[in-house]
Amino acid sequence: MFLPKYPDNPTPPSAHTHAPADPMPVRRSLPSVSIDQKTVVALVVGGVVLTALLAAVAITAISVAVAAVVLRSLLREQHRR
Repeated sequence: MFLPKYPDNPTPPSAHTHAPADPMPVRRSLPSVSIDQKTVVALVVGGVVLTALLAAVAITAISVAVAAVVLRSLLREQHRR
């Protein structure tokens, strides 16, 4: 019932092969970018700040989860009494 139905005769491959219009691609050179010490320092400081923010968000999420578990257990004990 759910078996796939295959065609009786598969379609033959096309006789036309695509030939590129421009056989030699043109390589465009990018402008040179000079990286100095200030750029490296700015990137490192930015990376440290972003890592600190990510760590702060992770620590906050963990502390909220722990507080929720503690409150849940306290409320569950309150209902049992």
